[in-house]
Amino acid sequence: MLEASPLDDGWHLRHEGKPFPAVVPGCVHTDLLAAGVIPDPFVGLGEKEVAWVGRREWTYERELPAGPSGHEQTDLVFDGLDTVAEITLNGQPLGRVRNMHRSYRFDVTGLEGPLAVRFVSAYAEAEAVRGKVGDRPSSYTEPYQYLRKMACSFGWDWGPTLVTAGIWRPVRVERWSTARLARVRPLVTVEEGVGVVELRVEVERTRVEAGLTLEARVAGRSARAEVTGTSGVVRVEVPDAELWWPRGYGGQPLYEAELTLHHGSAPLDVWRRRVGFRSVGLDTSADAHGTGFTLVVNGERLFARGVNWIPDDVFPSRVTRERYRKRLRQAADAGVDLVRVWGGGIYESEDFYDACDELGLLVWQDFPFACAAYPEEQPLRGEVEAEARENVVRLMPHPSLVLWNGNNENLWGFRDWGWEARLGGDSWGEGYYLGVLPRVVAELDPTRPYTAGSPWSGSWGHHPNDPAHGTHHSWDVWNRRDYAEYRSEVPRFVAEFGWQAPPAHATLVRALPGEELAADSPGMLHHQKAEDGNGKLERGLARHFAVPAGDFDRWHYLTQVNQARAVATGIEHWRSHWPVCAGTIVWQLNDCWPVTSWAAIDGDGWEKPLYHELRRLYADRLLTFQVRDGGLVLAAVNQSGEPWVGTVSLRRMSVAGEVLAAASVELAVGARVVDAVRVPADLEPAGAKEFLVADAVGSPGSGEAAGQGGLRAAHFPAPDRDIPYPWPQFEVNVAPGSVTVTARTLVRDLLLQADRLGPGTRADRGLVTLLPGERVTIGVEGWETPDAAAARAALYCQEPAR
Repeated sequence: MLEASPLDDGWHLRHEGKPFPAVVPGCVHTDLLAAGVIPDPFVGLGEKEVAWVGRREWTYERELPAGPSGHEQTDLVFDGLDTVAEITLNGQPLGRVRNMHRSYRFDVTGLEGPLAVRFVSAYAEAEAVRGKVGDRPSSYTEPYQYLRKMACSFGWDWGPTLVTAGIWRPVRVERWSTARLARVRPLVTVEEGVGVVELRVEVERTRVEAGLTLEARVAGRSARAEVTGTSGVVRVEVPDAELWWPRGYGGQPLYEAELTLHHGSAPLDVWRRRVGFRSVGLDTSADAHGTGFTLVVNGERLFARGVNWIPDDVFPSRVTRERYRKRLRQAADAGVDLVRVWGGGIYESEDFYDACDELGLLVWQDFPFACAAYPEEQPLRGEVEAEARENVVRLMPHPSLVLWNGNNENLWGFRDWGWEARLGGDSWGEGYYLGVLPRVVAELDPTRPYTAGSPWSGSWGHHPNDPAHGTHHSWDVWNRRDYAEYRSEVPRFVAEFGWQAPPAHATLVRALPGEELAADSPGMLHHQKAEDGNGKLERGLARHFAVPAGDFDRWHYLTQVNQARAVATGIEHWRSHWPVCAGTIVWQLNDCWPVTSWAAIDGDGWEKPLYHELRRLYADRLLTFQVRDGGLVLAAVNQSGEPWVGTVSLRRMSVAGEVLAAASVELAVGARVVDAVRVPADLEPAGAKEFLVADAVGSPGSGEAAGQGGLRAAHFPAPDRDIPYPWPQFEVNVAPGSVTVTARTLVRDLLLQADRLGPGTRADRGLVTLLPGERVTIGVEGWETPDAAAARAALYCQEPAR
């Protein structure tokens, strides 16, 4: 039977001739940090102080011990090496590698002694390849497109430049005889209610003549097949298999699939994975509105409630199984049902996809290409196909994986960013996205759809980022316009859009110790990587608020409110246009370090107000006011599986708290349907002193804020800077585990910044608007010394313009 022994301990990293302990999996930066050689690059300006690390060569060393006798072959297996390295044993080369996204296997039968992995600087390799194949344009100055490495380790508009090297995934020794399972490719389908697992198997042999048998077991069913040469196929049928569904549509049953390779009665190797039975498709058919882009799971057409995912740490080896689960649990709790693994990162670990399988989170997987023209010559072309083949097969068992995507923004870049003229006919990646990758997916994983890129209109017959065709990235709004402009179009699928805000106050205090915080303080500017990021924040803020001068805490609060408002404007508009628009994927869920960015959860794991706003925006049921044909409508979005029948109370109010007019509207909205009703003309607010509020289910009358007892939508027709808000008056009561606020006036955008109350203190909700007499109870965990005065000091809300 194959025996696997981890080889993760006993490693040393050599620095200036001296060895010191190395952690595997890990990277050079984390080992140097643990040894006290470098400062924390996440703190202050530390990133600049460690730039030299990425330009050095580094060597990992340990002894390869002699193994037990009795096996015909011994393999040394690296699940991931970052990135360009030579592996030697006893000073003799075992092999050279040049791809972070692949695993490697070396025959070390009968060998023992000093083992070394010498990493070449990624910069040196990239610059050598660029010299060979010629220069290519990209969105950044770093040469990340010339090697197969996580692009964002070279920096991004939200990430630091920390160019890593190291043994970033596990390493082990495998000992085996006769034969082993070299590749298992599971095709999981549903055929007329019957779950089918077809396992296509390749084996490696030491003895060609040995008779081999495959035995598969799934859900109590079994099947056997013979191996012919080095391949075999075994098929297991599971009658009445329960279907796997995305969260909100059904359960997530998972079945253990086990495949055993036998020689006679002796088991040689075992493969085990969990699978889920479901069908998935992508409807890109043309209609009266253009070309659609709608995911279909088990025959159900979905509006995808998505978030973009970047590596959760710029040092990916630090992301544990528990951390993956926590972050993805946060996504699910926010109503998210789709996570897009963005193309400037990595193919994530099994822990990521396991969590998505269990939580019912659909996964859109980019191949790792982003924002650059990629050469198609060797040595890159062969590496691209090899990594694609390995990772398509590796990830196939996961029912959460529903879409392969060829790249991020490269087709758009070729058309719009001046690449075509600069390239002068040189290769730039089109052959990957429209040739190699769809061919690999069609051959290996025909159960899942493939799209050439994001954004992509489906063909060169339309502009790659045409909102009427396929996927669309909406970045003109953040870069140049007011977020109200989200309402100017109805894309078929919005795969990227977003708005920046700084991280939590606690994150800034930790990451910028001793610094007097200001929007333009040295540390704040260093931890703002977007081009003119602060300028865009300021201009976006000034369109809606009176920008506070010299009051950092107020600026910090308002920029976070503005982020939540911007994203809400887009999602409410686009959801109200289902099924023409079939999904939104917010940029972005998470951060990889402490930074001002588009994330809903910051680099220290604190939830921004945007995170809590997503819980409202992505709930199964949503009320929103929208302007249609010159008038105001109330749209009721019902993404649940049950009809929504009930009464909605409409009130036109003054900001002083007076009810000026009222009416009721009856709702009868079918399952997975959007309905809109016209607001009576006498209820439309006139001027900045009035607003309109709609309450359904448990509001009004309960005294609780909407969202605790029901659903609420509010429409303020004027920017906040023009609204004559009353000075907010409210009472604060504290009890173990909660803070209750009772409003005596209109209190808009009330926010408890729980991170100001103590380390690890968190609130269970974000922004809430209270009408006079309403109250809200905010759950608070981790607050060791509850105090009403401290709670009041941590509460922020809209105030009259000063």
